[in-house]
Amino acid sequence: MRGFLRAAGRGLKWSLGTLIVLASGAWGALALRYQLPGGAAARIAGSALWIALVLGLSVIAIRRRSWWPLGGYALLYALLLAWWSAIAPTNDRVWADDVARRLHGEAHGNTVVLHDVRNFTWRSDEDYDARWETQTYDLDRLVSADVVLSHWGSKAIAHAMVSFGFDDGRHLVFSVEIRKRRGQQFSSIGGFFKDFETTLIAAPESDVIRVRTNVRGEDDYLYPLAVGRETMRALFLSYVSTANRLAARPAFYNTVTSNCATVVFRMARHLDPGLTLDPRLLFTGYLPGYLYQIGALDHRLTLQQWIARAPITEQARASRPDEDFSRAIRQPVSTP
Repeated sequence: MRGFLRAAGRGLKWSLGTLIVLASGAWGALALRYQLPGGAAARIAGSALWIALVLGLSVIAIRRRSWWPLGGYALLYALLLAWWSAIAPTNDRVWADDVARRLHGEAHGNTVVLHDVRNFTWRSDEDYDARWETQTYDLDRLVSADVVLSHWGSKAIAHAMVSFGFDDGRHLVFSVEIRKRRGQQFSSIGGFFKDFETTLIAAPESDVIRVRTNVRGEDDYLYPLAVGRETMRALFLSYVSTANRLAARPAFYNTVTSNCATVVFRMARHLDPGLTLDPRLLFTGYLPGYLYQIGALDHRLTLQQWIARAPITEQARASRPDEDFSRAIRQPVSTP
């Protein structure tokens, strides 16, 4: 019996060691695939070579029942981690036009001046009039804050934005996004492997919402937040502070730990330290349930009633180019 238990224990150790090597080896292959210097061919070749090395050392270790190949792998993996930790984010790349500039601003009492506010007129993803503007906002005239969710595929995943409304009819949206290089496409897997920097876009709704509904075919939903003016003001200023920090110290985007919802959560937690982490911050399509739970949506309506009122895609696509877009998307859908 003792012999059986010893054999089972050794087998378990080898199985666990093999699993660790294969999992870490897969991570290393993807890290090389996305970050190895050189062109696509060099990255693919480096990733393939790493996979061959990991499999070869694993086979040798299993056949010879020897730990030294795993020790060699541990040394190589440590070198890989040292290289990985040295990869730093930067503001110096050839960026796509819509993320070419960095938002930054300053507050003077109740007045906030924002530089490089994006105000594009979009006809398609490749056809647009590019405008970057300096805008001034009076926080005493701040009257509303809305969460906007934009769905492009899975019901569970949405891009989250916050839109601030002023009593003069203006609306400014803050949107945490990937900062794509020119010609680069979004990849959820790449978001785990330092493939994108993070950027914060400030834009009117006629830019950042219209491009998603009318150009990219996404479905958008608007949820008015039940928060006081002081909370809205603090959140607005927190966005400005985040923009200035990213302009001074770039940061990588991460699909899980630093995305459109988690960045907003960290800012909101400064206002309310009692906020707790929730899976709906990752599966942002279910974010309305979380907002309702923490009281950010008015409880005079049920969650189902808010969800029924939230769609704005139809109004956005029906709006005319010369129309007040923000007013148009807040009109109820007309029925025969």
